[in-house]
Order: sequence, then C-alpha cells, then structure tokens
Amino acid sequence: MVEKAKADDSGKAVRAPAMPMARDPAVAVAEEYEAALGKGTREALELFIARHGDDPLAEKARAELKRLSR
Repeated sequence: MVEKAKADDSGKAVRAPAMPMARDPAVAVAEEYEAALGKGTREALELFIARHGDDPLAEKARAELKRLSR
C-alpha cells in the first residue's frame, strides 16, 4: 500500500514513512544454518538442506549430518 504525502497545519508536505530496507538473503540463510546447528538434530539439518540445497552452507550441513550419523 502506498501512502500519499500529506500536508501539516502549516501547509508543508509531510513525508510518509519509507519502507524498510530489504533483508540481506545471505544473512537470513546464515542465521537459519546457525539455528539448525543449534538444534543439533538430523531433522533440522535436513530441513535446512531442503530449503537451501544450492547454498554453500548446505555442504557444511551435509558434513554435519555425516558426523551425526557416526
């Protein structure tokens, strides 16, 4: 939804609040990876890999899965 500029009592335009900056996807993926590691379960790591299989962190998650299998 887009807000239009409004005038205050003095007649000056008042800017509507700007939309927040988009979140860096790499940071979000890294946080999700850390959360999966924190849980320390196969299920959490498998879910991370399913969601982000092409991300370089998926290789680390796969290695962690192998470690858990031992």
